Amino acid sequence: MIIKYTGPLRGELSIPGDKSISHRSVMFGALADGTTEVTNFLTGADCLSTISCFRQMGIEIEQKDTHVLIHGKGLHGLTAPLEILDAGNSGTTVRLLSGILAGQHFNSVITGDETIQKRPMKRVMTPLTGMGADVISVRRNGCAPLQIHGKKLHGAHYDSPVASAQVKSCILLAGLYADGITSVTEPAVSRNHSELMLRYFGADVKENVGSQSNAEVMSGINDRNASCVKGSGFTVSISPEPKLTGQKIHVPGDISSAAYFIAAALLVPGSELLLKNVGINPTRDGMLRVCREMGADITLLNEDHTGAEPCADLLVRSSSLKAVEIGGDLIPTLIDELPVLAVLAAFADGTTVIRDAAELRVKESDRIAVMTNNLTRIGCPVEAAADGMIITGGKPLHGAVIDSHMDHRIAMSFAVAALACSGEMDIQGAEIVNISYPGFYEDLARVCR
Repeated sequence: MIIKYTGPLRGELSIPGDKSISHRSVMFGALADGTTEVTNFLTGADCLSTISCFRQMGIEIEQKDTHVLIHGKGLHGLTAPLEILDAGNSGTTVRLLSGILAGQHFNSVITGDETIQKRPMKRVMTPLTGMGADVISVRRNGCAPLQIHGKKLHGAHYDSPVASAQVKSCILLAGLYADGITSVTEPAVSRNHSELMLRYFGADVKENVGSQSNAEVMSGINDRNASCVKGSGFTVSISPEPKLTGQKIHVPGDISSAAYFIAAALLVPGSELLLKNVGINPTRDGMLRVCREMGADITLLNEDHTGAEPCADLLVRSSSLKAVEIGGDLIPTLIDELPVLAVLAAFADGTTVIRDAAELRVKESDRIAVMTNNLTRIGCPVEAAADGMIITGGKPLHGAVIDSHMDHRIAMSFAVAALACSGEMDIQGAEIVNISYPGFYEDLARVCR
Protein backbone atom coordinates (compact mmCIF):
# COMPACT_ATOMS: atom_id res chain seq x y z
CA MET A 1 0.00 0.00 0.00
CA ILE A 2 1.43 3.38 -1.05
CA ILE A 3 0.14 6.37 0.91
CA LYS A 4 0.98 10.07 0.71
CA TYR A 5 -0.39 13.42 1.89
CA THR A 6 -3.58 14.43 0.09
CA GLY A 7 -4.94 17.21 2.30
CA PRO A 8 -6.63 17.80 5.67
CA LEU A 9 -9.00 15.29 7.24
CA ARG A 10 -12.61 16.47 7.25
CA GLY A 11 -16.08 15.13 7.99
CA GLU A 12 -17.24 12.42 10.35
CA LEU A 13 -16.58 8.73 10.72
CA SER A 14 -18.16 5.84 12.59
CA ILE A 15 -15.43 3.63 14.03
CA PRO A 16 -15.90 -0.18 13.84
CA GLY A 17 -16.88 -2.02 17.02
CA ASP A 18 -14.45 -2.56 19.87
CA LYS A 19 -12.38 -5.72 19.37
CA SER A 20 -12.12 -6.61 23.07
CA ILE A 21 -15.85 -6.24 23.63
CA SER A 22 -16.73 -8.13 20.44
CA HIS A 23 -14.60 -11.12 21.53
CA ARG A 24 -16.20 -11.18 24.96
CA SER A 25 -19.76 -10.84 23.66
CA VAL A 26 -19.36 -14.14 21.78
CA MET A 27 -17.64 -15.95 24.65
CA PHE A 28 -20.07 -14.86 27.37
CA GLY A 29 -23.07 -15.23 25.10
CA ALA A 30 -22.07 -18.84 24.40
CA LEU A 31 -21.92 -19.57 28.16
CA ALA A 32 -25.26 -17.90 28.87
CA ASP A 33 -28.73 -19.37 28.72
CA GLY A 34 -30.74 -17.97 25.83
CA THR A 35 -29.85 -15.75 22.89
CA THR A 36 -27.42 -12.84 22.99
CA GLU A 37 -27.89 -10.21 20.29
CA VAL A 38 -24.85 -8.13 19.37
CA THR A 39 -24.90 -5.05 17.14
CA ASN A 40 -21.87 -3.19 15.73
CA PHE A 41 -19.82 -6.37 16.12
CA LEU A 42 -16.28 -6.10 14.75
CA THR A 43 -15.94 -8.34 11.70
CA GLY A 44 -12.13 -8.38 11.79
CA ALA A 45 -10.32 -11.69 11.41
CA ASP A 46 -9.52 -11.95 15.15
CA CYS A 47 -13.15 -11.82 16.22
CA LEU A 48 -14.19 -14.20 13.46
CA SER A 49 -11.67 -16.67 14.89
CA THR A 50 -13.51 -16.55 18.21
CA ILE A 51 -16.82 -17.23 16.46
CA SER A 52 -15.26 -20.18 14.62
CA CYS A 53 -13.92 -21.72 17.85
CA PHE A 54 -17.31 -21.62 19.56
CA ARG A 55 -19.09 -23.01 16.54
CA GLN A 56 -16.68 -25.96 16.76
CA MET A 57 -17.90 -26.47 20.34
CA GLY A 58 -21.55 -26.73 19.36
CA ILE A 59 -22.72 -23.11 19.69
CA GLU A 60 -25.06 -21.86 16.97
CA ILE A 61 -23.98 -18.36 15.92
CA GLU A 62 -25.74 -16.36 13.22
CA GLN A 63 -23.82 -13.50 11.67
CA LYS A 64 -24.96 -10.95 9.10
CA ASP A 65 -22.37 -8.22 8.72
CA THR A 66 -22.07 -6.51 12.13
CA HIS A 67 -25.21 -8.14 13.58
CA VAL A 68 -24.59 -11.37 15.49
CA LEU A 69 -26.90 -13.76 17.35
CA ILE A 70 -25.30 -16.20 19.78
CA HIS A 71 -27.58 -19.04 20.90
CA GLY A 72 -26.04 -19.88 24.25
CA LYS A 73 -26.24 -23.27 25.93
CA GLY A 74 -25.36 -22.29 29.47
CA LEU A 75 -22.20 -22.63 31.50
CA HIS A 76 -21.88 -26.38 30.86
CA GLY A 77 -23.30 -26.54 27.33
CA LEU A 78 -20.13 -26.63 25.27
CA THR A 79 -19.24 -29.88 23.52
CA ALA A 80 -15.85 -31.34 22.62
CA PRO A 81 -14.46 -29.97 19.34
CA LEU A 82 -13.71 -32.57 16.71
CA GLU A 83 -10.61 -30.70 15.51
CA ILE A 84 -7.92 -28.43 16.93
CA LEU A 85 -9.29 -24.98 17.77
CA ASP A 86 -7.61 -22.35 15.58
CA ALA A 87 -7.40 -18.83 17.04
CA GLY A 88 -5.68 -17.41 13.96
CA ASN A 89 -3.76 -14.28 14.96
CA SER A 90 -5.81 -13.63 18.10
CA GLY A 91 -3.99 -13.73 21.43
CA THR A 92 -7.24 -12.74 23.15
CA THR A 93 -8.94 -15.86 21.81
CA VAL A 94 -6.16 -18.19 22.97
CA ARG A 95 -5.73 -16.72 26.44
CA LEU A 96 -9.38 -16.16 27.38
CA LEU A 97 -10.60 -19.38 25.85
CA SER A 98 -7.92 -21.30 27.77
CA GLY A 99 -9.64 -20.28 31.00
CA ILE A 100 -12.97 -21.58 29.73
CA LEU A 101 -11.53 -24.82 28.33
CA ALA A 102 -9.69 -25.60 31.58
CA GLY A 103 -12.99 -26.17 33.39
CA GLN A 104 -14.80 -28.25 30.77
CA HIS A 105 -15.68 -31.95 30.86
CA PHE A 106 -13.68 -32.61 27.68
CA ASN A 107 -10.15 -32.28 26.36
CA SER A 108 -9.07 -29.85 23.66
CA VAL A 109 -6.13 -28.33 21.81
CA ILE A 110 -5.95 -24.66 20.86
CA THR A 111 -3.40 -23.03 18.58
CA GLY A 112 -3.02 -20.15 16.15
CA ASP A 113 -0.87 -18.87 13.32
CA GLU A 114 2.94 -18.63 13.35
CA THR A 115 2.84 -15.34 15.26
CA ILE A 116 0.57 -16.72 17.98
CA GLN A 117 2.81 -19.77 18.34
CA LYS A 118 5.63 -17.44 19.43
CA ARG A 119 3.67 -15.41 21.98
CA PRO A 120 4.08 -16.24 25.70
CA MET A 121 1.33 -18.36 27.23
CA LYS A 122 2.98 -19.21 30.56
CA ARG A 123 1.34 -16.07 31.91
CA VAL A 124 -2.02 -17.89 31.76
CA MET A 125 -0.71 -21.44 32.19
CA THR A 126 0.79 -20.62 35.60
CA PRO A 127 -2.37 -19.30 37.30
CA LEU A 128 -4.54 -21.97 35.68
CA THR A 129 -2.22 -24.67 37.00
CA GLY A 130 -2.57 -23.10 40.44
CA MET A 131 -6.33 -23.69 40.16
CA GLY A 132 -5.75 -27.39 39.41
CA ALA A 133 -5.94 -27.10 35.63
CA ASP A 134 -4.05 -29.42 33.29
CA VAL A 135 -2.58 -27.19 30.56
CA ILE A 136 0.43 -28.30 28.54
CA SER A 137 2.47 -26.45 25.95
CA VAL A 138 2.68 -29.12 23.25
CA ARG A 139 6.19 -28.04 22.23
CA ARG A 140 7.26 -27.48 25.84
CA ASN A 141 8.22 -23.87 25.04
CA GLY A 142 5.49 -22.05 26.95
CA CYS A 143 3.66 -21.17 23.74
CA ALA A 144 0.74 -22.51 21.71
CA PRO A 145 -0.37 -25.09 20.75
CA LEU A 146 -1.86 -25.71 24.19
CA GLN A 147 -3.28 -29.11 25.15
CA ILE A 148 -5.96 -28.67 27.80
CA HIS A 149 -7.44 -31.54 29.77
CA GLY A 150 -10.68 -30.20 31.22
CA LYS A 151 -11.29 -30.90 34.90
CA LYS A 152 -12.87 -29.53 38.06
CA LEU A 153 -11.05 -26.41 39.19
CA HIS A 154 -10.37 -24.95 42.64
CA GLY A 155 -11.01 -21.40 43.72
CA ALA A 156 -7.70 -19.57 44.19
CA HIS A 157 -6.06 -16.17 44.46
CA TYR A 158 -3.40 -15.08 41.98
CA ASP A 159 -1.02 -12.14 42.34
CA SER A 160 -0.30 -11.17 38.76
CA PRO A 161 3.15 -9.65 38.15
CA VAL A 162 1.73 -7.62 35.25
CA ALA A 163 -1.43 -5.63 34.67
CA SER A 164 -2.95 -7.68 31.85
CA ALA A 165 -6.63 -7.84 30.95
CA GLN A 166 -6.05 -11.12 29.12
CA VAL A 167 -4.48 -12.78 32.15
CA LYS A 168 -7.12 -11.39 34.49
CA SER A 169 -9.97 -12.42 32.19
CA CYS A 170 -8.58 -15.94 31.74
CA ILE A 171 -8.51 -16.43 35.52
CA LEU A 172 -12.02 -15.01 36.01
CA LEU A 173 -13.42 -17.26 33.29
CA ALA A 174 -11.77 -20.30 34.85
CA GLY A 175 -13.29 -19.13 38.14
CA LEU A 176 -16.75 -19.69 36.68
CA TYR A 177 -16.00 -23.43 36.95
CA ALA A 178 -14.18 -23.44 40.30
CA ASP A 179 -15.33 -24.81 43.66
CA GLY A 180 -14.95 -21.47 45.43
CA ILE A 181 -14.29 -17.78 44.94
CA THR A 182 -11.47 -16.94 42.53
CA SER A 183 -9.58 -13.64 42.63
CA VAL A 184 -6.69 -11.92 40.92
CA THR A 185 -4.66 -8.93 42.06
CA GLU A 186 -2.88 -6.67 39.57
CA PRO A 187 -0.26 -3.99 40.22
CA ALA A 188 -2.37 -1.48 38.28
CA VAL A 189 -5.79 -1.35 36.64
CA SER A 190 -6.01 -3.13 33.28
CA ARG A 191 -9.02 -2.84 30.97
CA ASN A 192 -12.16 -4.03 32.74
CA HIS A 193 -14.44 -5.14 29.89
CA SER A 194 -14.68 -8.68 31.26
CA GLU A 195 -15.77 -7.53 34.70
CA LEU A 196 -18.40 -5.16 33.29
CA MET A 197 -19.82 -7.68 30.84
CA LEU A 198 -19.76 -10.67 33.19
CA ARG A 199 -21.70 -8.64 35.72
CA TYR A 200 -24.11 -7.55 32.95
CA PHE A 201 -24.75 -11.23 32.13
CA GLY A 202 -25.42 -12.04 35.80
CA ALA A 203 -22.12 -13.07 37.36
CA ASP A 204 -21.12 -12.00 40.88
CA VAL A 205 -17.97 -9.92 40.27
CA LYS A 206 -16.42 -7.65 42.88
CA GLU A 207 -13.50 -5.21 42.76
CA ASN A 208 -11.46 -3.53 45.46
CA VAL A 209 -8.25 -1.61 45.95
CA GLY A 210 -6.73 -2.24 49.37
CA SER A 211 -9.52 -1.45 51.83
CA GLN A 212 -11.68 0.42 49.33
CA SER A 213 -15.17 -0.85 48.59
CA ASN A 214 -16.38 -1.87 45.15
CA ALA A 215 -18.30 1.42 44.79
CA GLU A 216 -15.25 3.46 45.80
CA VAL A 217 -13.08 1.60 43.30
CA MET A 218 -15.49 2.21 40.44
CA SER A 219 -15.81 5.87 41.42
CA GLY A 220 -12.02 6.14 41.25
CA ILE A 221 -11.86 4.44 37.86
CA ASN A 222 -14.48 6.79 36.50
CA ASP A 223 -12.61 9.89 37.70
CA ARG A 224 -11.46 11.12 34.32
CA ASN A 225 -8.90 13.42 35.95
CA ALA A 226 -7.09 10.51 37.62
CA SER A 227 -4.29 8.80 35.74
CA CYS A 228 -5.12 5.48 37.35
CA VAL A 229 -6.56 3.98 40.51
CA LYS A 230 -3.74 3.54 42.99
CA GLY A 231 -3.57 1.44 46.11
CA SER A 232 -2.08 -1.73 47.50
CA GLY A 233 -3.02 -3.75 44.44
CA PHE A 234 -6.21 -3.90 42.42
CA THR A 235 -8.19 -7.09 43.11
CA VAL A 236 -11.12 -8.62 41.21
CA SER A 237 -13.02 -11.66 42.43
CA ILE A 238 -15.72 -13.87 40.96
CA SER A 239 -18.09 -16.40 42.52
CA PRO A 240 -18.44 -19.80 40.81
CA GLU A 241 -21.34 -21.33 38.90
CA PRO A 242 -23.42 -18.22 38.15
CA LYS A 243 -26.51 -18.40 35.98
CA LEU A 244 -25.65 -16.24 32.98
CA THR A 245 -28.52 -14.95 30.85
CA GLY A 246 -28.38 -13.82 27.22
CA GLN A 247 -28.34 -10.06 26.71
CA LYS A 248 -28.49 -7.35 24.07
CA ILE A 249 -25.13 -5.68 23.48
CA HIS A 250 -24.31 -2.68 21.32
CA VAL A 251 -20.56 -2.57 20.86
CA PRO A 252 -19.10 0.95 20.99
CA GLY A 253 -16.48 2.04 18.49
CA ASP A 254 -12.99 0.80 19.33
CA ILE A 255 -10.82 3.54 20.81
CA SER A 256 -7.75 1.60 19.65
CA SER A 257 -9.01 1.93 16.06
CA ALA A 258 -10.09 5.53 16.60
CA ALA A 259 -6.53 6.29 17.76
CA TYR A 260 -5.20 6.31 14.18
CA PHE A 261 -7.75 8.88 13.04
CA ILE A 262 -7.21 10.95 16.18
CA ALA A 263 -3.49 11.02 15.41
CA ALA A 264 -3.99 11.78 11.71
CA ALA A 265 -6.35 14.68 12.41
CA LEU A 266 -3.94 16.11 14.99
CA LEU A 267 -0.94 15.93 12.63
CA VAL A 268 -2.39 17.18 9.32
CA PRO A 269 -2.86 20.97 9.31
CA GLY A 270 -6.39 22.22 8.77
CA SER A 271 -8.03 18.96 9.88
CA GLU A 272 -11.31 18.76 11.81
CA LEU A 273 -12.75 15.27 12.23
CA LEU A 274 -15.72 13.94 14.20
CA LEU A 275 -15.43 10.32 15.34
CA LYS A 276 -18.82 8.90 16.30
CA ASN A 277 -19.74 6.61 19.20
CA VAL A 278 -16.25 5.81 20.48
CA GLY A 279 -15.79 3.83 23.70
CA ILE A 280 -14.25 5.97 26.45
CA ASN A 281 -13.93 3.35 29.18
CA PRO A 282 -11.48 4.95 31.65
CA THR A 283 -9.36 1.79 31.71
CA ARG A 284 -8.79 2.33 27.96
CA ASP A 285 -8.62 6.11 27.52
CA GLY A 286 -4.91 6.68 28.16
CA MET A 287 -4.51 7.75 24.53
CA LEU A 288 -6.82 10.70 25.12
CA ARG A 289 -5.01 11.72 28.29
CA VAL A 290 -1.59 11.65 26.65
CA CYS A 291 -2.80 13.51 23.55
CA ARG A 292 -4.24 16.28 25.69
CA GLU A 293 -0.98 16.51 27.66
CA MET A 294 0.78 16.90 24.30
CA GLY A 295 -1.49 19.85 23.51
CA ALA A 296 -4.14 18.12 21.42
CA ASP A 297 -7.48 19.80 20.71
CA ILE A 298 -9.94 16.96 21.43
CA THR A 299 -13.51 17.60 22.60
CA LEU A 300 -15.90 14.95 23.91
CA LEU A 301 -19.47 15.42 22.70
CA ASN A 302 -22.71 13.52 23.45
CA GLU A 303 -21.20 11.52 26.31
CA ASP A 304 -23.31 8.51 27.23
CA HIS A 305 -22.70 6.67 30.51
CA THR A 306 -26.03 4.82 30.66
CA GLY A 307 -24.80 1.45 29.35
CA ALA A 308 -22.19 -0.96 30.61
CA GLU A 309 -19.58 0.81 28.47
CA PRO A 310 -19.36 4.63 28.32
CA CYS A 311 -19.02 6.22 24.89
CA ALA A 312 -18.88 9.66 23.24
CA ASP A 313 -18.31 11.45 19.96
CA LEU A 314 -14.76 12.83 19.63
CA LEU A 315 -14.17 16.12 17.81
CA VAL A 316 -10.49 16.33 16.86
CA ARG A 317 -8.77 19.41 15.40
CA SER A 318 -5.21 19.70 14.13
CA SER A 319 -2.82 20.84 16.86
CA SER A 320 0.80 21.73 17.58
CA LEU A 321 2.14 18.98 19.82
CA LYS A 322 4.87 18.88 22.45
CA ALA A 323 6.86 15.98 23.87
CA VAL A 324 5.77 14.13 27.02
CA GLU A 325 6.81 11.21 29.19
CA ILE A 326 4.62 8.10 29.05
CA GLY A 327 4.98 5.39 31.68
CA GLY A 328 3.90 3.92 34.98
CA ASP A 329 0.29 3.01 35.70
CA LEU A 330 -0.81 4.76 32.52
CA ILE A 331 0.72 2.06 30.30
CA PRO A 332 -2.06 -0.59 30.69
CA THR A 333 -4.63 2.00 29.54
CA LEU A 334 -2.88 2.61 26.20
CA ILE A 335 -0.63 -0.37 25.49
CA ASP A 336 -2.16 -0.97 22.04
CA GLU A 337 -1.95 2.73 21.15
CA LEU A 338 1.77 3.11 21.87
CA PRO A 339 2.84 2.57 18.23
CA VAL A 340 0.69 5.44 16.98
CA LEU A 341 1.65 7.55 19.99
CA ALA A 342 5.26 6.98 18.92
CA VAL A 343 4.32 8.40 15.53
CA LEU A 344 2.80 11.47 17.21
CA ALA A 345 6.02 11.83 19.23
CA ALA A 346 8.03 11.84 15.99
CA PHE A 347 6.25 15.05 14.97
CA ALA A 348 6.02 16.65 18.43
CA ASP A 349 8.42 19.34 19.60
CA GLY A 350 11.01 17.88 21.97
CA THR A 351 12.00 14.45 23.22
CA THR A 352 9.31 11.94 24.23
CA VAL A 353 10.21 9.09 26.57
CA ILE A 354 8.13 5.89 26.60
CA ARG A 355 9.00 3.56 29.50
CA ASP A 356 7.54 0.65 31.51
CA ALA A 357 6.26 -0.86 28.25
CA ALA A 358 8.30 -4.07 27.95
CA GLU A 359 5.01 -5.77 27.02
CA LEU A 360 5.49 -4.28 23.54
CA ARG A 361 8.26 -6.82 23.01
CA VAL A 362 5.80 -9.74 22.98
CA LYS A 363 2.91 -8.40 20.91
CA GLU A 364 2.21 -9.43 17.30
CA SER A 365 5.74 -8.21 16.66
CA ASP A 366 8.50 -6.80 18.84
CA ARG A 367 6.91 -3.38 18.58
CA ILE A 368 9.82 -1.57 20.22
CA ALA A 369 12.30 -2.94 17.66
CA VAL A 370 9.94 -2.57 14.69
CA MET A 371 8.87 0.99 15.56
CA THR A 372 12.48 2.01 16.18
CA ASN A 373 13.59 0.60 12.82
CA ASN A 374 10.74 2.14 10.85
CA LEU A 375 10.91 5.56 12.55
CA THR A 376 14.60 5.62 11.69
CA ARG A 377 13.74 4.89 8.06
CA ILE A 378 11.55 8.01 7.84
CA GLY A 379 14.28 10.18 9.38
CA CYS A 380 13.24 10.36 13.03
CA PRO A 381 15.97 10.17 15.70
CA VAL A 382 14.89 7.34 18.01
CA GLU A 383 16.59 5.12 20.55
CA ALA A 384 15.24 1.77 21.69
CA ALA A 385 15.23 0.85 25.37
CA ALA A 386 14.49 -2.48 27.00
CA ASP A 387 11.02 -1.25 28.00
CA GLY A 388 10.32 1.58 25.58
CA MET A 389 11.70 4.26 23.27
CA ILE A 390 13.26 7.72 23.35
CA ILE A 391 11.96 9.73 20.39
CA THR A 392 13.22 13.16 19.36
CA GLY A 393 10.57 14.86 17.29
CA GLY A 394 9.94 18.09 15.47
CA LYS A 395 12.09 17.74 12.34
CA PRO A 396 10.69 17.20 8.80
CA LEU A 397 10.24 13.53 8.01
CA HIS A 398 10.01 11.70 4.69
CA GLY A 399 8.32 8.66 3.24
CA ALA A 400 10.11 5.32 3.06
CA VAL A 401 9.56 1.61 2.54
CA ILE A 402 8.04 0.33 5.81
CA ASP A 403 8.05 -3.31 6.94
CA SER A 404 4.90 -3.95 8.99
CA HIS A 405 6.24 -7.33 10.16
CA MET A 406 2.61 -8.43 9.60
CA ASP A 407 1.53 -6.38 12.62
CA HIS A 408 -1.74 -4.54 12.05
CA ARG A 409 -0.93 -1.72 14.47
CA ILE A 410 2.43 -1.04 12.81
CA ALA A 411 0.81 -0.84 9.36
CA MET A 412 -1.90 1.58 10.51
CA SER A 413 0.55 3.73 12.48
CA PHE A 414 2.72 4.36 9.43
CA ALA A 415 -0.32 4.98 7.24
CA VAL A 416 -0.95 7.89 9.63
CA ALA A 417 2.69 8.99 9.50
CA ALA A 418 2.50 9.06 5.70
CA LEU A 419 -0.04 11.89 5.84
CA ALA A 420 2.46 14.16 7.63
CA CYS A 421 5.62 13.14 5.73
CA SER A 422 7.00 14.38 2.44
CA GLY A 423 6.92 11.90 -0.41
CA GLU A 424 5.31 8.46 -0.44
CA MET A 425 5.10 5.77 2.24
CA ASP A 426 5.26 2.21 0.91
CA ILE A 427 3.83 -0.13 3.57
CA GLN A 428 4.75 -3.79 3.10
CA GLY A 429 2.20 -6.30 4.45
CA ALA A 430 -0.44 -3.56 4.52
CA GLU A 431 -3.30 -6.06 4.24
CA ILE A 432 -2.70 -7.21 7.84
CA VAL A 433 -4.98 -4.38 9.02
CA ASN A 434 -7.89 -6.76 8.35
CA ILE A 435 -7.03 -8.40 11.67
CA SER A 436 -8.67 -5.53 13.56
CA TYR A 437 -9.96 -2.96 11.05
CA PRO A 438 -11.35 -4.18 7.73
CA GLY A 439 -11.93 -1.11 5.59
CA PHE A 440 -9.25 0.99 7.32
CA TYR A 441 -7.71 2.30 4.10
CA GLU A 442 -11.13 3.05 2.61
CA ASP A 443 -12.11 5.03 5.71
CA LEU A 444 -8.80 6.89 5.64
CA ALA A 445 -9.32 7.84 1.99
CA ARG A 446 -12.90 8.94 2.74
CA VAL A 447 -11.90 11.56 5.30
CA CYS A 448 -8.75 12.82 3.55
CA ARG A 449 -9.96 15.68 1.37
